[in-house]
Amino acid sequence: MDSVEVVTVGHALVDVVARADDAHVAGLGLDKGTMTLVDDEASERIYASLPEVTTVSGGSAANTAVGLAAFGRRTAFIGKVRDDELGRVFAEDICGAGVHFAVAAATDGPGTGRSMILVTPDAEKTMCTNLGAGDLIGPDDVDVELVERADVVYLEGYLCGLPHTDPTVKTILAAADRGGTTVALSLSDPLWVELHGAELAALLPRVDILFANEQEACGIAGTPHLDRALDTLAESCPTVVVTRGPSGCVTRRHGRHTAVDAAPVERVVDTTGAGDTFAAGFLHGLLLTGDAEAAARLGSLASAEVIGHLGARPRRTLQHLTAHAGIG
Repeated sequence: MDSVEVVTVGHALVDVVARADDAHVAGLGLDKGTMTLVDDEASERIYASLPEVTTVSGGSAANTAVGLAAFGRRTAFIGKVRDDELGRVFAEDICGAGVHFAVAAATDGPGTGRSMILVTPDAEKTMCTNLGAGDLIGPDDVDVELVERADVVYLEGYLCGLPHTDPTVKTILAAADRGGTTVALSLSDPLWVELHGAELAALLPRVDILFANEQEACGIAGTPHLDRALDTLAESCPTVVVTRGPSGCVTRRHGRHTAVDAAPVERVVDTTGAGDTFAAGFLHGLLLTGDAEAAARLGSLASAEVIGHLGARPRRTLQHLTAHAGIG
């Protein structure tokens, strides 16, 4: 592909989604609502405990790429899979969604990563992730010319603080600097912020658009007060976007504060991918208008599309949402 508008970078995973109650989550020793990295043994143990499962391609940045493609954006994903069955499923699925994916599969080492997602009756998700080959994405896997020519490069926070992927992040940021590419970063998970807050904070001066939920934003800013967290983060990042679940979202862009209500949804089934698809809608809206409030409205509408069904990705194109967001 000669050029794309947005490049997303993250761990290529296959999601194994299952319904579970709170007791099941607690019985596995998991903290509800967080993401936990697990080894092969724990992954097999948790998988064996699950009832009926749904298997779909996933991964945070990959979900955002699919969301952007559903809006009609020319999008590429950079991530690593193994040359195994799950790797083939992932590649066929993301390419079928209209995303450019050309990273060579690993021929040895761990298998394609998978994330087991336990969805409780309140639609909250608890994730147990075995990164597998996704943890091995290196600088040589990055098409730096693609990043240089893109309008936006979007990074998972999960890439930061890991010895295998920190050099990859540096390569991407250098390419973005050369090309004048806007850098967007998602903080990804409250526990990840707790574990790797120092590494994430060190990146903020190089980030143009920061995505976080309220817990992540307050955690990295070191304050329980969202207003103060926004003030602190805005000192480093020109655009800060904080999602608040059913309370909507707030943005701070070039000193201007906006608040947008959550889009209505008939029934919340599964919040997996809600933040990823919100980011897709926000980026699409911002590229269209340059206005954070309009972008946030579109992000909220996109998020509402995915939380009404099981799974992290939209089931149809999202281009019709631009008119609903008041974007002509």
